[in-house]
Amino acid sequence: MILVSACTGLPKGASAISGFELDRYLGTWYEIARLDHSFERRLSNVSASYTLRDDGGVRVLNKGFSKAKGEWDEAIGKAYFVDSPDVGRLKVSFFGPFYGGYNILELDLENYEYALVAGPNRSYLWILARSSELPTDIVESLVAKARNLDFPVDELIYVSHDPVAAE
Repeated sequence: MILVSACTGLPKGASAISGFELDRYLGTWYEIARLDHSFERRLSNVSASYTLRDDGGVRVLNKGFSKAKGEWDEAIGKAYFVDSPDVGRLKVSFFGPFYGGYNILELDLENYEYALVAGPNRSYLWILARSSELPTDIVESLVAKARNLDFPVDELIYVSHDPVAAE
């Protein structure tokens, strides 16, 4: 998801997953929950699509529906690995030379069906899934992991995926 910070670090005490396979991560992910930020405020049907770039990086397309405007908001960015490609730690930019951390803290390594992603600090957190719904027990498990890492999980916004807003 979009980050505006120039910091590509990890939240203190957190670590990115290892055993990461970019080819399996590519494609569309739906936002299940997030911490609030102005760039996503009041958006529903939020998703992120990841595709390979010619330069070896990742093209990022974030989009969400603004009911107030009656239209889709989109942002296109690029991402590159910070460490080894088998570590779920990337830097992403939507604004020129400024990069923010994209740190995968938890990932369904078997099926790549859900992920817990943080930015460079505890102000940025997303729960993502391959479909617009995720079983409650998985959501609760990801929230518990985030709580154990001192993220403000009581402030999570659960994203609606309304078919009325479909393209």
